Amino acid sequence: MTSAHAEPLPASTAWYVPLARAIPALALAAVITFSADHSARLGLVTLASFTLVAGAVIMTASVLSPHRGVARNLTITQGGVTLATAIAAFVATSGGQAYFVFLLTAFAAITGFIELYLGLRSRGRDALSRDWVFAGALTALLALVVLLVPPGFSQQFTGPDGIDRELTASVVVVGLLGAYWAILGVYLVIAALSLKWSRTDRDAVTVAVQEKEE
Repeated sequence: MTSAHAEPLPASTAWYVPLARAIPALALAAVITFSADHSARLGLVTLASFTLVAGAVIMTASVLSPHRGVARNLTITQGGVTLATAIAAFVATSGGQAYFVFLLTAFAAITGFIELYLGLRSRGRDALSRDWVFAGALTALLALVVLLVPPGFSQQFTGPDGIDRELTASVVVVGLLGAYWAILGVYLVIAALSLKWSRTDRDAVTVAVQEKEE
């Protein structure tokens, strides 16, 4: 996932940072997939869980990073917004569909555009730029798609087992959130391993050059 160069670009964060973001995303995607409950309450609980872990990871990595400048400030802002979303979701897990949609779209729009801008700004200078662009664009797209779901959407249908069911806006939005986490999680795992292997290759080249010079 990281850019292919004769000599790998330096990365501003360690390879395990995207992996740490991927783990809760994949876990919560599985929870939503195998849960019969697709209510706004489940959406808020899972959103709170994801943003708490992801926000802590992003904030810790950015604060401890030796790099300084606009990129670090943007990442700290992203982490702060993510943690604020976790708090807002935890304190109002019974807030209902309207609150869930508002909180999810606000979080996705703000953090998505921050990460997208960070990736575009870092192109050619940071090994993580392509991954930031993808994650940011995907997150911003989530906000847009969720906003397109009609608030009062409801459709009756008969399942394969012959039982009548109802497809509601809550079911659609929670399902979209689960799909988003599944895609993001898989991508971040690949990105983390790609970054790890590129660093291993770079270290091997450095050692070979040093041995040759000696």
